[in-house]
Amino acid sequence: MKDLKYLFAYTIPVAVFVSFVSYGLWTYSAIFYVFLILPVLDILTGETRKNMSSKEASYKKTKWIFDLMLYLNAPIVFGLLFMMLSKIQNNSYETFELIGLLLSAGILLATNGINVAHELGHRKSFFDRFVSQLLYMPCLYMHFYIEHNFGHHLKVATPEDGATAKYNQTLYSFWFSSVTRQYISAWKIQIQKLKSEDFSFFSFKNNMLFYHIIQPIYLIGIYFLFSLEVMIFSIIIGVVSFLFLECINYIEHYGLRRFKTDSDRYERVQPHHSWNSNFNIGRITLYELTRHSDHHYKSLKKYQVLNSHDECPTLPFGYPASILLSFFPPLWFWIMNPRVPESMKSKLKHV
Repeated sequence: MKDLKYLFAYTIPVAVFVSFVSYGLWTYSAIFYVFLILPVLDILTGETRKNMSSKEASYKKTKWIFDLMLYLNAPIVFGLLFMMLSKIQNNSYETFELIGLLLSAGILLATNGINVAHELGHRKSFFDRFVSQLLYMPCLYMHFYIEHNFGHHLKVATPEDGATAKYNQTLYSFWFSSVTRQYISAWKIQIQKLKSEDFSFFSFKNNMLFYHIIQPIYLIGIYFLFSLEVMIFSIIIGVVSFLFLECINYIEHYGLRRFKTDSDRYERVQPHHSWNSNFNIGRITLYELTRHSDHHYKSLKKYQVLNSHDECPTLPFGYPASILLSFFPPLWFWIMNPRVPESMKSKLKHV
């Protein structure tokens, strides 16, 4: 039964469903759940740093139930999204209600969409990678599949990585720099891969070109199914979802730095180059994304067997509370800056 603890991740879609079928303040149900109830549950249930044995890990990484719990997010996400767009089309809402629906949909796409896409995007099978890119589509962030796997994991905790927040950089500054730098990086990676494999820009191997075709087709489909207003609403939802993603990127590597060795190459990625969190509710709700140090240390490991590392820096709260904290830069700096290793601070100060 312990294997089924990740079913708790579906409580976010349940909260989103409540938002979608409601009016008034209840349209913010998902917001209250993620940023109020989950942080309280994190505090009440505490942390677990214990790792499973190698024998148990070998067994669990082959169990199909863990993959199924990921795959089920695809119909859940698209089903709820279609339901919400239908309600927007057929019902009248006050502006503050539309904002609640918008934020709730953004949370759904960020957690059960992008987060699951991120996990599957590290897998080797065609099906896993297909589902991964499918889930990125409504977020209008399909290029993240390329940049994250072939850029971020190579350059993490260096100035060359757009997804690593600098020391003393605010979340709002990071939103702009991360989104723009990762998009540019994705194109550079794609063009380099095409050249190295001797394919033309218009080759079927150009995933970036494909993304710039399929995402507009997705939006045009919404336009014909619903209306121009609903299509515009879908665009805004996508933006909100990837900004929530960038909140996660922000807290995962804030202020951390890899140094260059005598050979002028950056040191190997180690657990202390990512912030970790072992709060139980955040862990199972986000499919162990919070054990981010081990994910970067060994990126091919499946979520259910990720370990905690004693030597890695640790967030003082779970992910939901940490994201909420990042919205208030002075408070974030006051709490987090003393936790950044002293050896890293001098070379990471934001200019």
